[in-house]
Parts: sequence; C-alpha cells; structure tokens
Amino acid sequence: MVTSRKWRQMVETEHAQSENMRGGAPPPSDYWRGRANMFRADPRRTEDQLLDRLLEFTWTTDAVIDVGAGGGRLALPLALNCQQVVAVEPSESMVSVLREQAGESGIGNVTVVHSTWEDAEVEPGDLVVCAHVVYTVRDIDDFLVKLAAHARNRVAVVVYNAPPQSQIYPLWKQVHGEERLPLPSLPELLEVLDELGIQPTIDHLEARESQGFESIEQALEQLSGRLYVSPESPAAGRLQRLLPEMLEEDDTRWKVRGSESLHQVVVSWNPG
Repeated sequence: MVTSRKWRQMVETEHAQSENMRGGAPPPSDYWRGRANMFRADPRRTEDQLLDRLLEFTWTTDAVIDVGAGGGRLALPLALNCQQVVAVEPSESMVSVLREQAGESGIGNVTVVHSTWEDAEVEPGDLVVCAHVVYTVRDIDDFLVKLAAHARNRVAVVVYNAPPQSQIYPLWKQVHGEERLPLPSLPELLEVLDELGIQPTIDHLEARESQGFESIEQALEQLSGRLYVSPESPAAGRLQRLLPEMLEEDDTRWKVRGSESLHQVVVSWNPG
C-alpha cells in the first residue's frame, strides 16, 4: 500500500534523525519513566471535551478497549461509565500509575494488559479507543486492521491535526541547523484509512493551547531533552543563547514564539 509505505518512511526517517542527534545512543527502554506522573487526571472530572465525545459512543453495558492507555486518563473515567475496560499499555511506568490511580479512585473494573497492541491478546470490545498512539507505529495498516477486528461497534482513534512535537520545530532548526523531519498525524491517517476503504467520521475538538513553561530555566531543562541536546555540547550553548528570544511570556507562562495551537481530532468508524 502506497500510503502505509509513506507512513512507515516518515516514522523511520524521524527516528533516524532523533538517533543521530542522540549520538547513536539507544533510546530509553521506557520512554515515559520519570514522566508518567504527568499523565494523571481526575477520573471524575467534568468539562473534558474529548472524554465527553468518547462517552457518546459508550453504553453502561459496554466493554471498552483502550489501546495505549497510559496512566489511565481515558480508561479510568470510561470505566466509571461502562461495564469493563481493558487497558493495553506497554510502558511499565505508565502501568504503575494507572494501577495506583485505579486503586486510589476505587475503580475495580479495569483489566491491565502490559503489552504493545501488536502483541496483545484480548477479547473484542464494543468500543476500541486509541488516543495519541499511532504517530510512531511503523506498520500502521496492520495496526488499524487489528483495532477494527476487535471492535464490535466502533473504533475511535484520537490524533492531533499536526505532529505532537510540531510546536518546537522552529527551535529544532535554530539549534541543529536543519529542519525537523515530522511524524505522521491526521492528514496521513486519513490517507491510510482511505486506502483501506474506511470512510470515518471526523470530529475536530477545540484547540489545545500549549501548556508552556513556568520559567526560562524550566523551558531549558525540558526542551534540552525534547531536542536531544546533551550538556556541554555546542547545541546546548546555542539553545541557551537562543531561548530568551525564542520564547514569549503569556499569562505567566513561557511558550515558543509563533507556535501554532494543536487541536485533537476524533477519527471514528463502524467496523461493520
């Protein structure tokens, strides 16, 4: 398939560029270690536009599969509104957060499958949710086909309208002297689905503002990791010099100057 080959090439060239900037050092075995706690959210929260949209697909008697469930931002509130949730998650640190928060919240109808989706063995569910996972999936057509094969009523894939790190792409060029190679996102997903013969419903949610940074010092620390800048390197010096002029203050938070807001998109279809 032409579009799935294009998707795979985008993932592999982005990863190769990242590896080059890391100096050939292998990526961490658990990317989310040390960051998983950032993905905690109140399971009983209200006024969450994405969650409200997903709940429209859900009945109290349903079984839901959350693919790439992370720390349970969606799995736990969905579990409060359906019969059962199977949370598939490969990151050990994310699984720990999910289980801990389920216990703290008194939510007992979540089954955790510590696995990638490609290797997971689970029974079908009524709704299959997959939020912000597909960007780095190499074999996207097989991945999507498996989602559909496990959904009795509906598949809902949540992506951004642009690559999730696109807000810092201007910094990448300034620091490294080359354009950041993008990961696939909404446009490429729609191309792959079209080639698979799937015509989904597309729901654009409200723009999601960048959370920004509390200070320039915090921005330097976090952006160094996201830009693969090692301490004492020439790139680290460039980042430190450029950062004050590349950031702008907005309501006491610092954001990358000129970065465009991302918005979430729910791409859903009936597998039948």
